[in-house]
Amino acid sequence: MTLALELATRSSRLGFEDLPPQAVRAAKVGILDLVGVTLAGMVEPTTRILAGVLASDGDSVIFGTARRTSALDAALINGTASHALDFDDMNNTLGGHPTAPILPALFALADQHPVDGRRFITAYVAGFETESKLGLAVNFHHYSKGWHPTATLGVFGAAAAASRLLDLDADRTAVALAIAASLSSGLKANFGTMTKPLHVGHCSRNGLFAALLARDGFTANPGALEHKQGFLEVFNGAGAYDVGPIAARWGAPFDIVSPGIALKQYPCCGSTHPAIDVMIDLARRHDLKPDAVARIESWTHERRLQHTNRPDPQSELDAKFSVQYCLARALVDRSVKIEDFESDAVRDPNVRALLPRIHAATYGTDRFPADQHFGAEVAVTLTDGRIVSGKIEEPLGRSARSPLPADRLREKFVNCAARVLPRAIAPALADQIEAIDTIADLRQLTGLLVPPAPQRARA
Repeated sequence: MTLALELATRSSRLGFEDLPPQAVRAAKVGILDLVGVTLAGMVEPTTRILAGVLASDGDSVIFGTARRTSALDAALINGTASHALDFDDMNNTLGGHPTAPILPALFALADQHPVDGRRFITAYVAGFETESKLGLAVNFHHYSKGWHPTATLGVFGAAAAASRLLDLDADRTAVALAIAASLSSGLKANFGTMTKPLHVGHCSRNGLFAALLARDGFTANPGALEHKQGFLEVFNGAGAYDVGPIAARWGAPFDIVSPGIALKQYPCCGSTHPAIDVMIDLARRHDLKPDAVARIESWTHERRLQHTNRPDPQSELDAKFSVQYCLARALVDRSVKIEDFESDAVRDPNVRALLPRIHAATYGTDRFPADQHFGAEVAVTLTDGRIVSGKIEEPLGRSARSPLPADRLREKFVNCAARVLPRAIAPALADQIEAIDTIADLRQLTGLLVPPAPQRARA
């Protein structure tokens, strides 16, 4: 049996009754978070430019607008918006953002014909499990080599999820995955630019595209993943992957349960979050003032510093990947929020004055165990010679071990949604999502994503 068929057999046979209650709860959390950050990302220049280039009409809602477009274009636009703020969820196995590649494709499909909430959740979990178990096989070599796993692996998650929602059998789902292998792309070289969120919209669209092609009889090599010139050999290389654990660990547990969904508190690269957590805590506990700080040192994992060591960010998107900027913001404001990456925030003189005093380095086993990838340590030297420091093994929300409290998730959702919807609508929308398994037709929910005329975003 080919790897594509192995994955397809498992994802196509997954039923709602196969999901443990923890998986259903986690799916609702992922859907709530994704809808919120997508609404917030709809007003970003990244999304506006993309939506302006695309001009198709159709039935699928573009979140936060009155516009409807084709399913493929909706997946592309909403998928890009979902990652425009870099505020969407993460997963440790995938080495990226698991939900953004999947849900825009599923919402686009759900606007085409009736889909109930249970089928929607099942398709989401099927896609999540497919992409994350592929991540188990290829990471962290895949991530370190320079691929953007959210996109290169997320396209398989989107293809599997869309195939499940379309009720494709295992053979056609395998074809969709094989097509997706040729549509996989995404380079970390484009982090800090508009192209990074485009990766996500592109893979959501391509996963849906692959499923629709497979449904209608398109062909592809069923061995496209393990072929000598296939995905695994080309993207990782001989000896740099291991597909053995995929079957053994499929659904045992589901990745959406453990390590689970990592929810972001801050709208910037997740690799900066542990250091932010420590800096905010130090600033609050010691009442730190920027003028009293002589030097700040931070240590994060080598793999995470590679794309966040940006001591002099020159744009708002660049700043999202600058641990130095994020630390400066955390000290100055004792928070890091959406507005810190908009307009001319990166030029804030109070922040710019701090940047030369911030020094980022990688940590070794003298600070954290070799298998601890999500820690950070920060030391602040004050002008009077005192040093205050702190460390954390992982930021709040990073895994199921340290979940983001429900009230903070709800607050994040309402704040995000309020960028394009009246604030009074957001709680009702959140309630609908939290009861999504009882909804008979998802169009009942997507109808709430269209704002009243005076507040519609122009996408």
